[in-house]
Amino acid sequence: MTPPSLSLSTAASAAGPRLVEGRGELSRAVTEALRSGGPPAYATGSVLKADPWGEDLQLALYLLYELHYRGFDGVDDEREWDPELLRLRQSLETRVLHALRTELPDAPRTIEEAFAPLLVEPVDLSGSLSHHLETEGELWQLREYAALRSLYHLKEADPHAWVIPRLTGRAKAAMVAIEYDEFGAGRADRIHARLFADLMADLQLDPAYGRYLDRAPAPLLATVNLMSLFGLHRALRGALVGHFACVEVTSSPGSRRLARAMRRCGAGRAAEHFYAEHVEADAVHEQVVRHEVIGGLLADEPDLAGDIAFGCAATVLVEDRLAAHIRGAWERGHSALRTALPEH
Repeated sequence: MTPPSLSLSTAASAAGPRLVEGRGELSRAVTEALRSGGPPAYATGSVLKADPWGEDLQLALYLLYELHYRGFDGVDDEREWDPELLRLRQSLETRVLHALRTELPDAPRTIEEAFAPLLVEPVDLSGSLSHHLETEGELWQLREYAALRSLYHLKEADPHAWVIPRLTGRAKAAMVAIEYDEFGAGRADRIHARLFADLMADLQLDPAYGRYLDRAPAPLLATVNLMSLFGLHRALRGALVGHFACVEVTSSPGSRRLARAMRRCGAGRAAEHFYAEHVEADAVHEQVVRHEVIGGLLADEPDLAGDIAFGCAATVLVEDRLAAHIRGAWERGHSALRTALPEH
């Protein structure tokens, strides 16, 4: 017997982005399942054989996670909780978590070990992507960077909001205060995702949600998938706080450099403003997240210190992978996207 629908409407969603084509067996299985309404069809053992950082697995995971955000155009909203899709998602998550723990055998176990290196500006910035963009980046590189980052910034703060009901007291109050700023402090035109859409318009990019998914390579998908992975699992709440803290701690210096890059290249007022806004705001958020969110959480659950440190280390790992991918492509004279943007 088919269970009754929970939806007040049987119409498929028309508010989400369009589905993209798969990049291998697993992502094609997800795409076809979402299009047909049936279960995903993939060979037994294919998850274990897949590269955890590869295009196929990372896209499959991204598509499954997106069902918990805005879904996809023409896909029934109830597929969010489809048992077969959730079973596949769990297998993919297990593969990624195993890869993370394998690559971080010496990950910090304390808050001090995890965050101390991030609190000091490196003397040598030669490997910094934001430094490259600030000092010698070209407008086409800024456009590529914005197109890549749009997969997160157009949902900015959403993945981290999942941790709020899993916190109490000081940690919850501080987290809500930071998220309130991220969501525009009550003003729709100040929501950070809206500010990024304005940045994209200045750069003559399409600000539609999910527009550049088909061009986004696996290293970028991994950065967004990581926060969704941590956010959707209560057991990983400590790791999500570590991720959030890492983002806030490293945001202000990088945003200052990117604001200068936008100004130097004449990207436009809104493009510069997005990063200028983050310089001051995230400097404040850094203090709140370290002292109140982390401090409050550890006061309630001291055993989560290792998870917070792991979340920070995992964030550094995937961000370093992405930066290496982008710099490597540009140094070879190639686009960092799967297919280059059209000239404007």
